[in-house]
Amino acid sequence: MKHYVPDSNPMRSQYGARAAYAPRHFAWQCDAEGVATITLNRPERKNPLTFDSYAELRDLFHGLRYATDVKVVVVTGAGGNFCSGGDVHEIIGPLTKMSMPELLEFTRMTGDLVKAMRGCPQPIVGAIDGVCAGAGAMMALACDLRYGTAATQTAFLFTRVGLAGADMGACALLPRMIGQGRASELLFTGRAMNAQEGLVWGFFNALHDSSELLARAQDVARKLAAGPTFAHGMTKTMLGQEWSMTIEQAIEAEAQAQAICMQTQDFRRAYEAFAARQKPVFGGD
Repeated sequence: MKHYVPDSNPMRSQYGARAAYAPRHFAWQCDAEGVATITLNRPERKNPLTFDSYAELRDLFHGLRYATDVKVVVVTGAGGNFCSGGDVHEIIGPLTKMSMPELLEFTRMTGDLVKAMRGCPQPIVGAIDGVCAGAGAMMALACDLRYGTAATQTAFLFTRVGLAGADMGACALLPRMIGQGRASELLFTGRAMNAQEGLVWGFFNALHDSSELLARAQDVARKLAAGPTFAHGMTKTMLGQEWSMTIEQAIEAEAQAQAICMQTQDFRRAYEAFAARQKPVFGGD
């Protein structure tokens, strides 16, 4: 496997700055409001992932843990499709020739991408059109909010290539999203979940026309970016951590989390705006 070495470490570069990031294997834009958009941009192949793009995405999302200039991330694909999964020729073929240690290195790396997406404090909004398959479906599942179109087809097709449906956290994440029975069907059969199923089952938050999808997702992202972003990060953290807690532990953890948020300037700003009958302007601190 070709090892990806990032050009710069966010801890060694300007601390907390990611807006000006210059990727090598996908597109990245960040506006003045702190809304970043990642575009998987190999449209001629329906935006498949390679060893390098997997690793660079993992490193970027890990680096976002330290970013102070990125508030929300939108993930989308170019050319009317989201992502067709791992590139057949650049990933699947080479995997058949690897040793067990090399294979485990790869599968841990792909799982680390999901962990990095779930671990960064920024809400991640998926704008998911057309083909969304394999690792692409897992990237969509790792987003906090997902918006699709009538044309979106989401397939966890690992069994179609002779692998288990247990990949990149699928057996943990998907049942929590759509239910155990529905997840079992998709993971055993590898069939595509159509857009209407995804909406009814809770996978998608809404469906939009393809021509409006990215703009609608970015509009949601801007609204989140204008909110109390420190508190949003706390919400994301607790949504993840409370999966493994008892209700008693969760209530105590939320008491501590909320007490921390009550020390922020955004909490004070909200009170002062309410008292003055004004709309609060949050600063993220």
